[in-house]
Amino acid sequence: MHADRELASRQPLGEQLAGKSPARDALAGAHSASILRQSERACRQLARRHYENFLVASILLPRRLRQPFYNIYAFCRTADDVADESGRPDLALQGLDRIAEGLDALFAGNPPADDFYPALADTVATFNLRQEPFFDLISAFRQDQTVTRYATLEQLLDYCARSANPVGRLVLQLADIRDARRVELSDQICTGLQLANFAQDVGRDYSIGRVYLPSDWCQRHGVTTEMLSQKTTPDGLRRLLREFCDFAESCFDRGMPLADEVPKWLAADIKLFIHGGLETLAAVRRFDFDVLRKRPKVGPITQGRLVLMAILGRL
Repeated sequence: MHADRELASRQPLGEQLAGKSPARDALAGAHSASILRQSERACRQLARRHYENFLVASILLPRRLRQPFYNIYAFCRTADDVADESGRPDLALQGLDRIAEGLDALFAGNPPADDFYPALADTVATFNLRQEPFFDLISAFRQDQTVTRYATLEQLLDYCARSANPVGRLVLQLADIRDARRVELSDQICTGLQLANFAQDVGRDYSIGRVYLPSDWCQRHGVTTEMLSQKTTPDGLRRLLREFCDFAESCFDRGMPLADEVPKWLAADIKLFIHGGLETLAAVRRFDFDVLRKRPKVGPITQGRLVLMAILGRL
């Protein structure tokens, strides 16, 4: 793989196809309509098998955007599963290399004819999606195979910039939103969501050899690695998590204005994401930050209430 690729210098697939023929017609030359339909169906099925905030939000999307949303999700889910479920870091890296090779071919105008690639290629061409968010996600998944601790908050935020923020940027591009101000607001929301998940999953992450709490914060609060294996959460770790959750909430506060600067259909999704993240933080706080005893989570009743309020425009 070419680690030093100049991503920004590449022409988006949508621009490559412009002036030749419409996106779907161009794809049909390399991938038959049946292959495209099969790929889209596979993306829908994959998306609907996973109950996550990213998928719950899809019900608020205009119908015309749901399939593109599923196509993007299928890439994210597939790459994430390769990173987390390959069994060994070297196997995960090999799998991620194969996905990156497929992306290289896709953005060169010759997408593979299997898996999510035909459907994703159609979405990339239709919405002129940039390639950087896709490769940033691959970069973060690769990093998970070699980096298990973060010395500072700044290092952790750099990871979030590639593991979480690209998803928000892709959703914005579905709405043709690309200006720096709104992208930054989206980044704040996505970082907040990632940090809320880290607070929720301290025990789960430690069980797979990863610690997403900054080492300098651990030192300041007297938290040792051994504490993360305990059955209940020590006082120092609770103090750290209180500060960590406060910082995550501040990210949501900084990103909140985005909901007033996007189309109504997207505003509803953004508010749902934010309030879902805030509910995760509230769950951690209700547990008095004892995340090692039991994983805090947002219950189905609360999730349903948030979705209903989003649909009614009351978030």
